[in-house]
Amino acid sequence: MCPITFIWWETLVNYNIVSKMDYISTRDSARCKYNSSTVLVKGLADDGGLFVPMDFPTVTFSGSESYIEMASRIFGQFLTDFEGDTIDNICQQTYAHFNPSVLTKISDKLHFLELWHGKTSAFKDVALQIFPKLLPVALKNIHEEADVLILVATSGDTGKAALEGFANVPQTKIVVFYPQEGVSEMQKKQMVTQEGDNVAVFAIKGNFDDAQTAVKRILTDGASLNTKSDKVILSSANSINWGRLMPQIVYYFSSYFAVANKGERINFIVPTGNFGDILAGYYAKKMGLPIDKLICASNQNDVLTDFINTGIYSVKRPFYKTISPSMDILVSSNLERLLFDVYDGDAAAIARLMDVLKHKGEFKIGDAQLARIQDTFVADFATEEETKSSIKWVYGKYNYLIDTHTAVAFSAYKKQSFENKTVILSTASPYKFPQEVYEAIFGANWIERGSVDYATALYEKMGFEIPANIVELKGKKVIHTGVIDKEDIKSTLEEFLSVQKMTK
Repeated sequence: MCPITFIWWETLVNYNIVSKMDYISTRDSARCKYNSSTVLVKGLADDGGLFVPMDFPTVTFSGSESYIEMASRIFGQFLTDFEGDTIDNICQQTYAHFNPSVLTKISDKLHFLELWHGKTSAFKDVALQIFPKLLPVALKNIHEEADVLILVATSGDTGKAALEGFANVPQTKIVVFYPQEGVSEMQKKQMVTQEGDNVAVFAIKGNFDDAQTAVKRILTDGASLNTKSDKVILSSANSINWGRLMPQIVYYFSSYFAVANKGERINFIVPTGNFGDILAGYYAKKMGLPIDKLICASNQNDVLTDFINTGIYSVKRPFYKTISPSMDILVSSNLERLLFDVYDGDAAAIARLMDVLKHKGEFKIGDAQLARIQDTFVADFATEEETKSSIKWVYGKYNYLIDTHTAVAFSAYKKQSFENKTVILSTASPYKFPQEVYEAIFGANWIERGSVDYATALYEKMGFEIPANIVELKGKKVIHTGVIDKEDIKSTLEEFLSVQKMTK
C-alpha cells in the first residue's frame, strides 16, 4: 500500500500553479506518488530506489533571462507544493551572492563553464547553497517538526559543500564520511576544519563506494538506527536526493543561451563519477534544450565508459586512486535514473538490474535501451598521464588553468571530433588540487614534495587568483579527527545522535 502524504493543494490555486508534480520511485511497480516536499525530505525511497518526476515539463526561455529567473522558473515546475513567491525569494537569496556559471571562451567552438565560484570552489555549491534553504520549507509543508539527520558519503567535493550549506541550519544535523586516502589534501582540510554546532566529519578506512553503500543502507533501513531521540528523520545531500540534482539542470540552460543561437544544437562534456551532473544535462534535454551530445568523461575508473559503449555495467574491476579523486567511483548511483527512463518507467526491470548488480557485480541492458542511451551519450576516459598532459597543454596553448577533473573532460574533447559548439563543465578550481596541477605543468621533481604551499607556488608562477575560501584555510584549526572502519558507520551515527540535542 502506498503511504499517504499530506499537502494542502487547494492553497496553490491562488498562486497560478496549473498542475502539481508527483514523484515515484525507480523501483516501485505500484507507482506510489509523492509530493516534492516529501521527496526532498526523504532523499531516498524506502525500497532503495531513487525518486524521479512522473513527467518532465517543456521549458522555454527567450535567452534574455537572468540565472535567477531561469532557476526560479525551473524549480517552480518541480516544487509545485512550495507556496507563492517562496522559490523566487530563495533563488534571489542564494544566487545573488555568487554567479553559479561563469563562461570562459577558448575558441569559437569551445567554452569552459566554470561552476566553482561558490563558497567551496566546486560545482556542488550550485546545489548545496540552495538545497539547505529549500529543505526547511519542505519540512514545514509536510508539517514535520522533527530534526533531519543529513548523511553524506563524499569522494571529495560534496562533503565540504554540504557541510558549508547545512552548518547551523535549524532542524538539521549533518554527518559526512570520506575515504581516508581518497581525497586531495585541500579537500580534506576543507572538511576537517568545518565549524558548526550540528556537523560531524569522519574519515573511513575504505573507498567512496564503501561509504556510499553504507549510507544508502542506513537510509533505507533507518528504523534500525538506535537513538535516544523520539524521532530522527534520515535524509541525504548526495545527488541521490532530487533536491541536490534538480538545481544542476539550470546551468545547462543558462550556458546554452550564452554560447548558442536559439535552436542551435550544442554539446556538453561532463567529468563525472556518480553520473548526477551529466544526468542533469539529460533532463535539460528532455525539457527541450537543444543538446546534441552529452560526453561522459571518466578517469581510469572507467566503468561508465565501458557501460555506454557496450551496455555492460561491471564493478568487477580494479579500483584506482587517481589525481581526480571526486570521480574515483565504481557504483554510479544516478545511472539508475537514466535506466528508468530508457526502460520507459519499468520499475520491476530496474529493481531486477539493481539486484543483479548487488549480488553478481554486473548487469547487461537490452540492445534497444543501449541504442537510446547512445543516441545522446558519448563516453571516453583519460589515463593519469593524459589528465596531466591536458592540464599542461591547456595552460601552454590558452594560458588557462584547469583542475584535474576538468582535465579529464578536456582529454575526452581532444579524442572526439565535433562540428557543434562544445561546453566543457569545469567542476572545481585548480586550487583545490594545487600540487597535482603544479606538478602536471612543472614536473614532480620541480620542488621537494610537501616542502611548500603548492597553492602559493602555483599563484606565484602563474598569477591566477586563489579563491578566498582556500586562502582562509591556512589559519583554520582542525576540528574533526575521527577515523573509523567502514563497518562502524552505523554505530558512529548512533553515538553522534546520543550526544546531540534533537528536536522532540
